[in-house]
Amino acid sequence: MIKHTQEPLLDDIDTALLNALQTDGRLTNLDLSRIVHLSPPATSVRLRRLEKEAYISRYTAVLDREKAGYDLLCFIHISMQMHQFEQVENFRLLIQQMPEVLECHHITGEYDYLLKVVFRNRKELERFAVDRLTPIPGVARIHTSLVFTEVKSTTVLPLK
Repeated sequence: MIKHTQEPLLDDIDTALLNALQTDGRLTNLDLSRIVHLSPPATSVRLRRLEKEAYISRYTAVLDREKAGYDLLCFIHISMQMHQFEQVENFRLLIQQMPEVLECHHITGEYDYLLKVVFRNRKELERFAVDRLTPIPGVARIHTSLVFTEVKSTTVLPLK
């Protein structure tokens, strides 16, 4: 009888590397090697493998939205009239080109899409809703919620 054992996708060292980078993406290879107790070359090899295997999709700086002048954070629910391929694809392409849209998720339930969007003020929100969303072919309903307070906002995944 042949036993098939599946190796873990990430071992403890990989997880430690990813956790360290999620907390501080500017850590040097030397800093990372000290955290995971490997030599710098071995750490570099692991890091390159994690990048190649797309565990790390990109490195970025997380900005303070309000300091950058974006006072309004909104969630916008969108319902589509019909789910025809051309309209859905057109909607997705247009949304991807809108810099105000930080996230767009195709969801289940009463609405089809959930957008996370930022604006400097309510006039920008109004122009976005009236001039940019409403004219998109196939958009049936738009529901906007303004965020009073961000209670938690993170990009850190809860690895081991």
